[in-house]
Order: sequence, then structure tokens, then C-alpha cells
Amino acid sequence: MIARTLVSLLLLTTIVSGCSLLPQRPVEIVSKPVQIEIIQPELPRPINLTEVKMSVVSEAVITNPCKRSIPFEPQRFDDKGVEKLKRPKACDLEDREHPEWPVGYTYLDKFLAENKVAGGGQIVFVATTIKNYEVQAANFQELRRYIRELGEVIVYYKDVTTNTKKDNSTGGQPDTD
Repeated sequence: MIARTLVSLLLLTTIVSGCSLLPQRPVEIVSKPVQIEIIQPELPRPINLTEVKMSVVSEAVITNPCKRSIPFEPQRFDDKGVEKLKRPKACDLEDREHPEWPVGYTYLDKFLAENKVAGGGQIVFVATTIKNYEVQAANFQELRRYIRELGEVIVYYKDVTTNTKKDNSTGGQPDTD
């Protein structure tokens, strides 16, 4: 029983002293930068815009010239060897380039005729004033500026958070060292 008590006391002393009898090593604190892998978001697809046709329509009369029918003296030829012809000063309506256009045919008449066919026989106008058109153009320029600046911010953060060299030795590819 005494031996048991001695073993318990010896064990308790060792546990409480916590290996203080062994020499201690100094604790060294080291700060190292840790490379964090930041996943880059996928860039949006490029903008795919459709061409918009805008017409400026006036009441000016369209010139409907006569067909070229009079040869030059001496004869003249174009690059392909075809004889060049000149227009007569006056001609009948059926001898004009567009005999279907009546005399006094205006750009407004042409616009209405073309859009009647395209619109299934109906004409619908979407109109704006010159001042509102200027405002719309300024708004588009503001949108372009904003999108361009956002693109620059995205490229900046992508460059900052990736391991790419700025020189041409890797062609902009990630550093493999």
C-alpha cells in the first residue's frame, strides 16, 4: 500500500510538473506570406448587337436620271472593256433609270412605299426630335464609358489576383516557377 501511494505521488508530481525538468527550446515565431488561390470568374460573352437601320426622310424630290444611251465620240471604255455611255439631256419617263417612279417622286414617297411593303400594308412611325436624338446619343456614350471603366476594373483585379508576369517572356501565361 505504501508502494502504491509512492507510485501515485511520483506519477502526480511528474504530471503536475509537466516535463519542466527537461530543457526548453525557445519558441520561434515566423510570418510567411501564404499564396491564396483565388478563382477568377468567367468573363461575360462579348456583346452581339444587331444593326439598326435609321432613315432620314425628307420631302426633297429624288433625281431620276435618264439611262445612259449615247456613246462618247471618240469611244471610251471602262477597266473591263465595256463601252462607256453618257446620258441624254432629256428623255421620256420609260427611258429613265426608275420608270416606276412618277415625276416629282420624293424621298418621303419612297420611304412610305418601301415600308408599306415591309409592314404588310401598314405604316407605323417611331419618331424623335433632333434634341431627343442628341440626348439618346449622349446616353449611349455614357453607357459605353461606364462599361469600358467596369472592364478596366475587372482586368485590374484579375491582374492583381493572378500570378502573371507583365513582360512578354511567358506571353501573359501564369508563372510556372
